[in-house]
Amino acid sequence: MDKIREFVPLLDWGRTYSRHALSNDLMAAVIVTIMLIPQSLAYALLAGLPPEAGIYASIVPILLYTVFGTSRALAVGPVAVVSLMTAAAVGEVAQQGTMGYTVAALTLAGLSGALLLAMGIFRLGFLANFLSHPVIAGFIAASGILITASQLKHVLGISASGDTLIDMVASLVAHIDTVNPVTLVIGVSATAFLFWVRKGLKPTLVKLGVSPGAAGVATKAGPVVAVIATTLAVWGLGLTGLGVAVVGEVPQSLPPLTMPSLSPELLGTLFMPAVLISVIGFVESISVAQTLAAKKRQRIDPDQELIGLGAANIGAAFTGGYPVTGGFSRSVVNYDAGAETPAAGAFTALGLAIAAVALTPLVYFLPKATLAATIIVAVLSLVDLSILRKTWFYSKSDFYAVATTILLTLVLGVEVGVSAGVVLSIALHLYKTSRPHVAEVGCVPGTQHFRNINRHRVETDTSLLTLRVDESLYFVNARFLEDLLQDRLAERPEIRNVILMCSAVNEIDYSALEILEVINHRLKEIGVGFHLSEVKGPVMDRLKGAHFLQELNGRVFLSQYDAWLALGSLRHAAQ
Repeated sequence: MDKIREFVPLLDWGRTYSRHALSNDLMAAVIVTIMLIPQSLAYALLAGLPPEAGIYASIVPILLYTVFGTSRALAVGPVAVVSLMTAAAVGEVAQQGTMGYTVAALTLAGLSGALLLAMGIFRLGFLANFLSHPVIAGFIAASGILITASQLKHVLGISASGDTLIDMVASLVAHIDTVNPVTLVIGVSATAFLFWVRKGLKPTLVKLGVSPGAAGVATKAGPVVAVIATTLAVWGLGLTGLGVAVVGEVPQSLPPLTMPSLSPELLGTLFMPAVLISVIGFVESISVAQTLAAKKRQRIDPDQELIGLGAANIGAAFTGGYPVTGGFSRSVVNYDAGAETPAAGAFTALGLAIAAVALTPLVYFLPKATLAATIIVAVLSLVDLSILRKTWFYSKSDFYAVATTILLTLVLGVEVGVSAGVVLSIALHLYKTSRPHVAEVGCVPGTQHFRNINRHRVETDTSLLTLRVDESLYFVNARFLEDLLQDRLAERPEIRNVILMCSAVNEIDYSALEILEVINHRLKEIGVGFHLSEVKGPVMDRLKGAHFLQELNGRVFLSQYDAWLALGSLRHAAQ
């Protein structure tokens, strides 16, 4: 039973579900549903799909995550970055507005779900750690700029296209003479209003005597006010006759049963985009989930999160949706609104289902410019270019990685940008660990502590060389250690003993073991002792399973101080 609860967290938290939790979850669901209706429509527009796809992608996926996910506050559904990546990937295989485009989006969701599910089952959540946070921040910032640029055509009421910033700007400039003045007024007004709502409405309401809680709810409902006002304006003034583009007819139904394609050619084409969407989606989702869980001292299981997100995406594939993940803004709103359990997500799904059945006729006259304004205001909060300044002063290698990711995303598109980010993250990790920090250490006078001779006043011994390696030894950096030792021995022929201080070495792989055997053999030939100190238990267990310790030209010391005393005594005795 415990094993079942591990894979179905609903069976765990569901046992202790209370009326208090029900009350809080229902309140949170109402607030999130109000926010999600315009947001879901907007993100579907960004993905190049019919607006109802955004609502469909927010119903069954949420229900499945409620069953299999571990976060109490994460709200799953369409998000801006994944919507943009979906448009970029699906646009390569089909034209927007066609059945093939919709089927490709379903297939992309199914592939992404299968990959996430497989990663969760095989407990591969750690792989997301190879994507560094600065690179992710750079990619999301660049994606925010791309998304904003892609939505300007709806604000201006013109036809424009392009997958890169250069193409988008060129297309906008080429069609600038066809700007629709009425659409422009609607788009700019909605954008300005939403920016004011986000920054100024809550302080204004608090000054007027409204409680902070109620003011917060009113702020979250800002996009709904913009939707209602602009929809009524277009309908009442007959603005469609003046060229204002509207959402149009949205099917009045629950999510349909759909079937992703099993075409080997399509699956092969979409496989790599699905991998990238899965990785980016998981990293974004787990970051939000862990941040919110930490505030309530709750635990998030990354591998189970993979299963939850995988199930959500598979659900989207079979119910008319497209790739989904945990969204930052909706999750924060869910948390702030008092969500106690994942049941809040289930109630949100119920609210969206009611909206899909009963409210869709009301959005017929909703101008696309308003949806574009909703997207622009939401994603511009993601554009944080201060990461460039921070990394420049802290780590030049991280700066170059971030700058390259941003530049490639803007110039060559999201797939190239995120691919470059993944490659750069792994390359940076390998580069940093291939040249580990190795310090020569000496004894701090009057203590048993050993510190870097270049940073502290320490006692040293000309015949003794102690190197502390501040990294695990594996195939990438073992040769570096060998070369470093050779250089030190060539510079100082008086050395009679070498001690490798292993206090920071968590693992020695087989390639590194072979290099240590070579070092041991060479030192033995020239009459220099080779010793180890402060070897951790798991590392020692591995070494005992090999022949290295039996052939070691020296000893293994429990502490560096023991080695210092013992080898010093031997030296004095020899003299």
